[in-house]
Amino acid sequence: MANAIPQIIATEAAQVNTEVGHGGAPSHAEPELFGLAPFQIVSVAMFVLLLIAFFGAKVHKTIAGGLDSKIAAIKEQLDEAKQLRAEAEALRREYADKIAGAEKDAEAMLINAQHEAEAILEKAEADSKAMVERRKRMAEDKIAAAEREAVEDVRNRAVNAATSASRKLIAEKHDADADKTLADKVIAGI
Repeated sequence: MANAIPQIIATEAAQVNTEVGHGGAPSHAEPELFGLAPFQIVSVAMFVLLLIAFFGAKVHKTIAGGLDSKIAAIKEQLDEAKQLRAEAEALRREYADKIAGAEKDAEAMLINAQHEAEAILEKAEADSKAMVERRKRMAEDKIAAAEREAVEDVRNRAVNAATSASRKLIAEKHDADADKTLADKVIAGI
């Protein structure tokens, strides 16, 4: 039985390959794929290729259009980035200029403050010297006034002492007759 199976398969294959043609002569069998003859297979393959070419071209155009739109969007983003960078550079330069200006202003303010401090110091020194001079003059004036008062007081006391002493002397040595003689002399001299 094991020998019988391969013989059956071989005889069936031989029957399939040999067909009876016109007049009983064996003829060649046409190959078939899914029940289609070779010319039909070629026609279907060409139809599929034409469909692929037709829709492939549309897909290619769609893909190319999508890529072109992405390229345009990327270019816009790059242009916007360049513009933003230029604006940022301009702002950086502007702030750098402002910082430099502020540093110059601060330096000028510092120099001005130093000059003002020196001027205030010089004025304070001059004012203190003037005040010392005024106080010195006032003290000298007070001392001079006190000296004048003392001299005047001494004179007044000397005058009072001299007047008192004169009165005593006159009272002791001068009498009414002497007054009469003196008064006559003064009248005669006039």
